[in-house]
Amino acid sequence: MLKAKIHDLSNQFLPEAIGIRRHLHAHPELSFVEYETSAFVSRKLTEWGIEHRKGYVETGIVAHIYGKDPGSKITALRADMDALPILEANAIDYKSTYPGVMHACGHDVHTASLLGAAWILEQTKEEWHGTMKLIFQPGEEKLPGGASLMIKEGALENPRPTTIIGQHVYPELPAGKVGFKQGIYMASADEIRVTIQGKGGHAAMPHLNIDPIIITAQILMGLQQLVSRRANPGIPTVLSFGKIEGLGATNIIPDQVKLEGTLRTFDEEWRMQAHRWISEFIHQSCKANGATC
Repeated sequence: MLKAKIHDLSNQFLPEAIGIRRHLHAHPELSFVEYETSAFVSRKLTEWGIEHRKGYVETGIVAHIYGKDPGSKITALRADMDALPILEANAIDYKSTYPGVMHACGHDVHTASLLGAAWILEQTKEEWHGTMKLIFQPGEEKLPGGASLMIKEGALENPRPTTIIGQHVYPELPAGKVGFKQGIYMASADEIRVTIQGKGGHAAMPHLNIDPIIITAQILMGLQQLVSRRANPGIPTVLSFGKIEGLGATNIIPDQVKLEGTLRTFDEEWRMQAHRWISEFIHQSCKANGATC
């Protein structure tokens, strides 16, 4: 039976899959510069005799494996390849060798898993029907996402899949288990960037300044209340800010503060409304304090 054969092949490939994942983990690359990762994936596909095309958005790869009656069904499997700008603190043999870059979101696992699926599909192609399209995507962590750019370059054409499966690791799920959920599961992700322009000066003379730090604090607290009180509790919504930059000192108020964050939600109508409310609140807050945003 095909199921039993896939199980046996999976166990056979497991040591190599682990080695691939650890290699990728030790050599992470940021969004849209996954050149070594792309070359590594291409070498593996070539080694296994799997047809593929490189160069989508420079580092993306699309491979095809043809089973019996290739035109009967087209299914795509997708994995992302990029890492994050994070300094790895793990004490492991395969720790990132690139300071400040780390596979902290599991894309090394995604790529290794898709390569494993490619190897197994190639070994069993005489026993299943249709065509499998394998998509190795760059730039998942950065807007505009690599998926949209690959689509614009025709990655989903010739042939066009009717089904696409994109897995993601979930550490809270026990090993050996796979999770599925009906309906919407992955949230939209908007990047928010705000510059609050005030008037800097000496901290001992605050009456002569327009303090962008205080305004930033008001904006941060106000936006959290805006989301908690205006969002429908039945629609998951997260508004988080992870970066604040100002060039002041302990006794100097800066001229400006830069603020960066993210909005995530599951409802497109509410998402657009939240965009308007966030923008209006920020501009009103700045105007009320004599600053510009």
